[in-house]
Amino acid sequence: MGKSNQKVFPALRYRDGAAAVDWLARVVGFEKRLVVPGPGGQVAHAEMVLGGGMIMLGSGKHGDDNPWDRVAQGTYVVVDDVDAHHARAKAAGAEIVMDPHDTDYGSREYSVRDPEGHLWSFGTYRPAE
Repeated sequence: MGKSNQKVFPALRYRDGAAAVDWLARVVGFEKRLVVPGPGGQVAHAEMVLGGGMIMLGSGKHGDDNPWDRVAQGTYVVVDDVDAHHARAKAAGAEIVMDPHDTDYGSREYSVRDPEGHLWSFGTYRPAE
């Protein structure tokens, strides 16, 4: 896919991430860009492209304290300064569900829940690069 200007990514969680990756490829026509295996044959993280867009997905982990493990979908937004973005969201009264932290895949991220319960994560991970 090469470099992209995409900065907002739909992010999906499936009970069976491997089956979802297969279905999205066979039925919808998505191409697998990256599939990171997880425990027990599940998918820790996948990136799939279609046309000029990309989605991210994985298998739910059930029981973790990570808010992504309790939702079926959310949105990931790339921001340059996670801490400044977090400070703005906090000052505006956002429900912070995961404080800014550094990940093992080199990103800095945090998450909020919007007024209707949707999960939004903001971070420096750029899946299209």
